[in-house]
Amino acid sequence: MSRKLTLHPDRLFPAEERTRSIARGLYQSVRDIPIVSPHGHTDPAWFATNEPFANPAELLIIPDHYLLRMLYSQGVPLEHLGVPPAQPDRREAWRCFAENYQLFRGTPSRMWLDWVFAEIFGLDVRLSAETADLYYDTIDAALRTAEFRPRALFDRFKIEVLATTESPLDTLEQHRAIRESGWKGRVITAYRPDPVIDPEYPGFADNLREFGELTGEDVSTHAGYLRAHEGRRAFFREAGATSTDHGHPTPFTADLPREQAEALYAKIFGGGFAAADAELFRGQMLTEMARMSVEDGMVMQIHPGVYRSHNPQLLDRFGRDKGADIPVATEYVRNLKPLLDRFGNDARLTVILFTPDETTYSRELAPLAGHYPALRLGPPWWFHDSPEGMRRFREQATETAGFYNTVGFIDDTRAFLSIPARHDMARRMDCGFLARMVAEHRLDEDEAYEVAHQLAYDLVKAAFKL
Repeated sequence: MSRKLTLHPDRLFPAEERTRSIARGLYQSVRDIPIVSPHGHTDPAWFATNEPFANPAELLIIPDHYLLRMLYSQGVPLEHLGVPPAQPDRREAWRCFAENYQLFRGTPSRMWLDWVFAEIFGLDVRLSAETADLYYDTIDAALRTAEFRPRALFDRFKIEVLATTESPLDTLEQHRAIRESGWKGRVITAYRPDPVIDPEYPGFADNLREFGELTGEDVSTHAGYLRAHEGRRAFFREAGATSTDHGHPTPFTADLPREQAEALYAKIFGGGFAAADAELFRGQMLTEMARMSVEDGMVMQIHPGVYRSHNPQLLDRFGRDKGADIPVATEYVRNLKPLLDRFGNDARLTVILFTPDETTYSRELAPLAGHYPALRLGPPWWFHDSPEGMRRFREQATETAGFYNTVGFIDDTRAFLSIPARHDMARRMDCGFLARMVAEHRLDEDEAYEVAHQLAYDLVKAAFKL
């Protein structure tokens, strides 16, 4: 027997009635403001071609590593979900997902998906084995209509700007096609140089050669390599980029004298380097990227502290980004000091720090961002992009860093349809936090309304220069 799917209007608000009433009013003031999504991994080809999404499984299951990791942890083979190179019947993949939907109880994925099912597709019964075909048929039929093309959904979601993330080796042809199409939606790129900065990145040597060919620079020399980055950054800015993104294993930075930096690069380029050399080079390049950002105005994002592709068997079979990335303990105070010694006091630079290590919020990150003009705190990221993660972040960071050394909310997703659901969750949680401050007489109500708008919209636009 199918059960009703309902979204309670007061979900995520505080349980105490007076505080909930305050939260409800705050939320109503920000519920419908436009979405600013300055960092994520959606495919620009969706908006360049505006072709229909293929089917429910390829849209909602296969690109979402949150879903894949939970199902895999419970013994569901990724082949059964249609993850390439597997090619099962997409309806069967959806049925497999539906049969295991109860595994997401209590997770943010469940809240995001239920929002998508109810608000976007109008479904009013819960997903289960019994309703799997109803869901598939309803969603599949909707995807064949003009109202569910990528650009129409972009407009329906009230997205003001959406940033994708591309490698320096990307020609950005899809972004050019978007600009030349006449469509008014604003989709920009972000510069993610990891493939040519991380010596341990798969195919690094080949990437460097391609980098040199693409830029016309002699990347066998340190000076030529740096000029190649400067050239590609300028190319990305022409395509709308306002930020760079760095997914390094750690936030380690270095500031070597020129001769030492050149000698290190020669070792890296020649291939005869050790793991310590790779870490030193990544650290040196974060400082070089900060220098370039001071010069060209691009905002830096640093996303460290994750052991990528922890499961080698999964990596060999299915590739990267399939749910096997695991957080590790991360230190920021000492690791960032070389970069901050050089640029931390320069207000022309904005470095946005992210972490999956919550233990650093009050001990390291909030004090750092609460002091250095160049630093801002990114929102709870990845494993903590959740109601409790958002609450813990505000509780641990606000007293030291305040609201204005944070950058609002960033969805950072590949799952396009979850973007409005994620922003709705963040707005509800921030309004609940502010409501509690009002109820405890720590913040006046008129100030709470101002801060709610700033957290949902103003701070992220300002931080990313949008």
